Amino acid sequence: MASTSDRIQLLAICRVPDVKWNFVAREAQRRGLQLLLNGSTSEDSIEARQTAAALSAATASEKDRKDAVAEILAAAERDGIQLTTVLDDDYPANLRLIHNLPPFLFYRGQLQPDDARSVAVVGTRGPTRDGLQRARRLAGDLAADGVTVLSGLARGIDTAAHEACLHKGGRTIAVLGSGLNHVYPPENAGLAELISRRGAVVSQFWPDRPPTRDSFPRRNVVMSGLGQGTVVIEASGTSGARMQARFALEHGKKLFLLTSLVRERQWAKNYLKRGAIEVSDTADIVRLLSEPAAVEERANRRLQLALTLD
Repeated sequence: MASTSDRIQLLAICRVPDVKWNFVAREAQRRGLQLLLNGSTSEDSIEARQTAAALSAATASEKDRKDAVAEILAAAERDGIQLTTVLDDDYPANLRLIHNLPPFLFYRGQLQPDDARSVAVVGTRGPTRDGLQRARRLAGDLAADGVTVLSGLARGIDTAAHEACLHKGGRTIAVLGSGLNHVYPPENAGLAELISRRGAVVSQFWPDRPPTRDSFPRRNVVMSGLGQGTVVIEASGTSGARMQARFALEHGKKLFLLTSLVRERQWAKNYLKRGAIEVSDTADIVRLLSEPAAVEERANRRLQLALTLD
């Protein structure tokens, strides 16, 4: 576990305007924070140059930012909110495997190493009755098989997936597009509380951050990253679930598309040509999942490779 001062320093860096959080996350787990604070970066990228310039201009405000972070963390602790960062051993292994990982996660509940054997179950907020039934059956069967089911707490398919996992006594993780103190949609606040007792509710945002238009695509990035793959139940060509399908392919994750979706949507047919996998039942998914130890080893190898190439 990282020291309190290192965690405060990381979050204080993220309080600087124009700092690129994904770059900070990559750099922090490669080389720590001090070289970055000294103006040294291991990437020659636009994100690296913008972040270095922003940090150089913000030196005078460092103490104020650290004080603000200390207050945020104290308030989070009072509210039962925990924190993990890329500097910590308990940061999710699957998430370390993507290039646009968040530097930190706030969460309620518990994150466990076995959550690495996980998939996201996503779909439209306005599903058909058949779509809801498919979501419940698939998510419940995954939970019964010991797979942690991720979803976004949204209305429709997400809600059905979370509820089915809880009904089966399995683990589920809700990934929010807002801070933990602004559960959205509000009618799912009770569901979020239940999930936190049997899994976790996580957010890459400051606890008091309200939902905004740009926060939900960022939520989909993290939801894709947290799992070994994503299952799309029902989704139109313009939905957030389709966006997450694209992120899954970009991340090198497995993308599972239900046969019913492939029959109904041209975008799903097209994604099969890009590497998506058509599935009809839970067994088609479970047989392609790795054990948590294998995920951890892969994450460590990737990190060591990044350090070697630095």
